[in-house]
Amino acid sequence: MFLNHEELKEQNRASMPEPVNHQVNAARKTFQTLYQISKLLNTNLDPATLSICIRLCENGVNPYALATVVKELQREAKAMNNAQADPTVSKSSLSK
Repeated sequence: MFLNHEELKEQNRASMPEPVNHQVNAARKTFQTLYQISKLLNTNLDPATLSICIRLCENGVNPYALATVVKELQREAKAMNNAQADPTVSKSSLSK
């Protein structure tokens, strides 16, 4: 018999010791709060990207440098999307 995703999660929760379960719930709540703050600040980060950024900061990456890189990548992605939508945009304007 195969368990669906929810049944498997519930089984894993039931087998976790109480302190671990509490830590998982606390981490989930903290992430949800950080994601809400991220949305309020209009960072345009999806949950997966925010999670990666948090892990990078936890592992010693300078948050200011990371923010600069994220903004630059978002700017470049927007420029590329605009160029695809409007073929009259010159390729040289993408590198500015």
